[in-house]
Amino acid sequence: MKKIKRLIALVILTAVFISPFPSSVQNGNQVLALNNNLGLTPPMGWNSWNIFGGDINEEKIKQIADAMVTSGMKDAGYEYVNLDDNWMANPARDANGKLIPDLKRFPSGMKALADYIHSKGLKFGIYGDRGVTTCCNIPQSGSQGYEEQDAETFASWGVDYLKYDNCASDSNLQAGYERMRDALLKTGRPIFYSICCWYFVGPWMVDCGNSWRTTGDISDDWGSITKNIDVNSKSAAYAGPGHWNDPDMLEVGNGKMTDTEYKAHFSMWCMMAAPLIAGNDIRNMTTATKDILTNKEVIAIDQDAAGVQGTKVSSSGELEVWCKPLGTDGTTKAVTLLNRGGTSADITVNWSDIKLADGPATVRDLWEHKDCGTFNSGYTANVPSHGAVVLKVQAGYTDPTIMYGDVDGSGVIDALDYSLIKRYLLGQISEFPASNGKLVADVDGDGQITALDFSLSKKYLLGIINKFPAQK
Repeated sequence: MKKIKRLIALVILTAVFISPFPSSVQNGNQVLALNNNLGLTPPMGWNSWNIFGGDINEEKIKQIADAMVTSGMKDAGYEYVNLDDNWMANPARDANGKLIPDLKRFPSGMKALADYIHSKGLKFGIYGDRGVTTCCNIPQSGSQGYEEQDAETFASWGVDYLKYDNCASDSNLQAGYERMRDALLKTGRPIFYSICCWYFVGPWMVDCGNSWRTTGDISDDWGSITKNIDVNSKSAAYAGPGHWNDPDMLEVGNGKMTDTEYKAHFSMWCMMAAPLIAGNDIRNMTTATKDILTNKEVIAIDQDAAGVQGTKVSSSGELEVWCKPLGTDGTTKAVTLLNRGGTSADITVNWSDIKLADGPATVRDLWEHKDCGTFNSGYTANVPSHGAVVLKVQAGYTDPTIMYGDVDGSGVIDALDYSLIKRYLLGQISEFPASNGKLVADVDGDGQITALDFSLSKKYLLGIINKFPAQK
C-alpha cells in the first residue's frame, strides 16, 4: 500500500507541480551559481600579496609550494598557490599581444612554475585585471580587449585559479567581468574565477564568479577585521556551493595582531564560509600561527558541504553570538561567541537563538578540542578581549509524540501534506490542520519551516528517504 501511495504521489507531483523554488533558494533570494562545478566548498590556498606585495619571483613561489606540503597546510586542505600582481614583464605583452612573465624574476616561465606546483599535488593561481592595466600600472598588463587571448594563455600555462581585479577607469563593471567569465569557460579548462571588485554590487555576481570580494582591502589590524566581518555579512544570503562571499585574504601570522585576534579572525572567516586564502610567509610560521591555520575542526565549519554562511543571531553591545548550520538535517550548529570589546566577558548562546528546541544538546569547544558536556537550554563561556570561542552544538532531542510530515493530521504522510507545506511557504495558509501546529512540518528539526522541509517531504514521498531528520 505504501508503494502505491508513493506512486500516486509521484504521478501527482509530475503532472501538476512546478516548484516555486529554484535549485538554490536562500532567504527568498534566487541564487544561480556559475556552472563550472568548481568551489563547491570555499577555496583554500595562499596568495602572495599580503606578505610579499609586488616583490615576487620564481624561487619564492617554489619555496612556498614546498612549505605548503611540509608545514601540514596541504594536509589541512590548502591547495591553491596564487600569484598576485606584478608577475608580468614591463610592458606586459609581446609583439602578438600575448601576456608574458618577467623572465628576470620568472626565468623558467609560467608553464614550468605551474608544472612544479602541480607536481606537489597543489594548484596554480594567477592574477589579472579587467582594465587596461593591473593595479601596479604595468603597461599593457590588463585584459580589457584581450579577454579570450588571455584566458587561452592562462589555460595553456595550467592555471587553476584567476583573481580578476578592478583597476579600470570605465564603468562597464558587469560586462567586463562577464567577458572574462565567458572566455574562461570557452577554454574548457576548469579555472576558479575570483571576482575582485571590492564590494558586492548585485546578484549578477553570483552567476558570474565562483567568489566575489565584498570589502575593501584587508589590513593586519583588528579594526579592519571587524569592518570586513560587518560588510561581508550583508550579502550572506547569496553564499552557497560554487559561489562565495569573499571578505579578502587572511592576515593570520603577519605580525601586527595578537594570536587571540588571529584566532578570532580565522574563526569568523570559517563561520562566514569565506575563502581561506592565507597571506603569511608559511616558510617560517610560528607554532601558534600554524595551529590556527591548520585547525581541522574549525576548518570543517568553513568546508561544510551545505555551504550556508553563518550570521549573527544575538548581541549585547560588543558581545555577539554567530551561528552557522552544519549539514542539512538542522540538528548540528557551529556557534562562535565573539568578543569585540576591550575586556574578557561571559557570552551565552541560548538554544532558542540558534533554532534548537530546549532539551539536551552536546557542546564541543573546537579550539580547545574538548567536549564540554550536555546542556538543556544554552551554554556560557568566558571569551577574552578581541577573542572568539567556537563551539559545535549537536541537538539530541525529538518529541516522540509528533508524527513529522503529517501536517493534515490524517495519520499518513501523503501528497496532501506535501501540498499543504507548499501552500504554507507561498503564504497561502498560515497554519496546518494538525493539532501539533506548525511543528509537524519542521521535518529537518531546525525549529523553522523552510524550503528544505519542503524538499525533504518530496524525497519522502518519492521513497528517496524513509524517515525525516527530526525523527532521531
